[in-house]
Amino acid sequence: MLEQQAAVDRVFHALGDPARRAMIDRLSRGPASVSELAAPFSMTLAAVVQHVQVLEASGVITTQKVGRVRTCQLAPEGLAAAERWISERRSLWERRFDRLGALLDEEEEAPTPTPKKRKKR
Repeated sequence: MLEQQAAVDRVFHALGDPARRAMIDRLSRGPASVSELAAPFSMTLAAVVQHVQVLEASGVITTQKVGRVRTCQLAPEGLAAAERWISERRSLWERRFDRLGALLDEEEEAPTPTPKKRKKR
């Protein structure tokens, strides 16, 4: 259980930065070198490498080094922990809303009691 929570925490941490989300968007179109990932950003290559390390540690991407080139590739299964967590919460809230809707329907269908008239003295 704690390992699953740690995996979810790592994925959400990785997704919490706009630069890393942009890198994931780029990798959704196919593998890219670290230099290619760095191109649209005004940050050092060292900073991009740190972002890549966070993404890799979270399991969202994998990297492979051939010679001097490190190529990054999206690992969709890395998002599975976050997807499960979100799905569980969505399911819980949908059940709660369904119960609330059923309760409101019951109240709407129930006849409203008519007030009793008081006798005048």
